[in-house]
Amino acid sequence: MPLFDLPLEKLRAYLPDRDEPADFDDFWSRTLAEAREFDLAAEYVPYDLPFAAVDVFEVSFAGWGGHRINGWFLLPRGADGPVPCVMHYIGYSGGRGFPKDHLFWPAAGYAVFVMETRGHGGGNVGSPGTTGDPHGSGNPQAPGMMTRGILDPEDYYYRRVFTDAVRAVDAALEHPAVDGGRIVVSGGSQGGGIAQATAALHPAVQAALIDVPFLTHFRRAVEITGRDPYQELVRFLATRRDSAEQVFRTLAYFDGMNFAARGQVPALYSVALMDDVCPPSTVFAAYNHWQGPKEITVWPWNNHEGGGGFQSEEQLRYLHKLLSGS
Repeated sequence: MPLFDLPLEKLRAYLPDRDEPADFDDFWSRTLAEAREFDLAAEYVPYDLPFAAVDVFEVSFAGWGGHRINGWFLLPRGADGPVPCVMHYIGYSGGRGFPKDHLFWPAAGYAVFVMETRGHGGGNVGSPGTTGDPHGSGNPQAPGMMTRGILDPEDYYYRRVFTDAVRAVDAALEHPAVDGGRIVVSGGSQGGGIAQATAALHPAVQAALIDVPFLTHFRRAVEITGRDPYQELVRFLATRRDSAEQVFRTLAYFDGMNFAARGQVPALYSVALMDDVCPPSTVFAAYNHWQGPKEITVWPWNNHEGGGGFQSEEQLRYLHKLLSGS
C-alpha cells in the first residue's frame, strides 16, 4: 500500500473540529451508573496449565446490562506485593485466544487482564472467543458489528463494549495482587479505540498504550478508506440513503476524538503511515486532541500491522520509565 494520506508534517498538525453532542458527558455518566447497578461479581478461576512462572485465571464479570464478560488474567508467580496491571483490549473479530498469547506483560513483571469483546472471536480461528452479545437491535445492519444499533446511541453496539471495558477495570481493581495506582489500558486497532475511551472514562487509569486506533474520526475514515470495518458503515449508508445524519449523530458519542479530548493521563500512541484500515489522519486526529502528556511512534513503511513486536518493546520501555520513575 503506498502513502495515500496527508504528509507527515501535516498529520502532526492535523486538528479537525470535533462533532460532540451537548450531552456527551451526561450520556456516559448515566450509562456507567446504570451498569454499576448490577453486581460486578468478578470471578477469577485458576486455569490448569503448567506454566512455571505465571499463574493463569479465567476471569469473568458483569458488563453492560449485567451480561457476563469473559477473559484471561495472568499474574507473575511469586510477585512481591501488588503489581501494575495492563488491561488489554482486543482487535476487531478476535477473541481472547489462549494464555500463551498473553505472556509478554507477565514476563516483564506486570499482571495482564485480557477482556473479550462481546460478540467477537467466532470468525478468527487463531483467536477464538467465548463471550456473546445477548442484546439485540431492532434496526437493520450490515454484516459485522459496526452498524448494530447504529440508529440510536442508546442501542449502539459500542455503548455496550466501552461499558464492558470500564467494568473490566473495576474487576481488575478487586484483585488483591493488582496495584490500583498502576492501571494501564492497552490495545491495537479496535483494542486501541477501546483503550482510548476507557482512559477517558475510568479515573483509576494511569496510562494508555494506544496502537493504530480504530473508532476515531469516523467521517474522514469512511471517506478515504475502502477497507473494512469502516466499509461496513459505507455499505449501510448505501442502502439507507436517508439515515446519514442519524448515523453520524450516533457515532459522535463514540468517536475517539471526543474521548481523546478528555484524556488526561500519559499516553503512548502508534501510527503506520501506509495503514489503509485506520488511516494515519484518523489516528493523528485523536492524538492531537489528547490533553495529557503524550508521545507517538511513527512507522513509515507499515500498514495496519503497525510496529508489531518493535512497538511492544517501545511500550515496555515507556511503561518502565513511567511507572518506576527511572
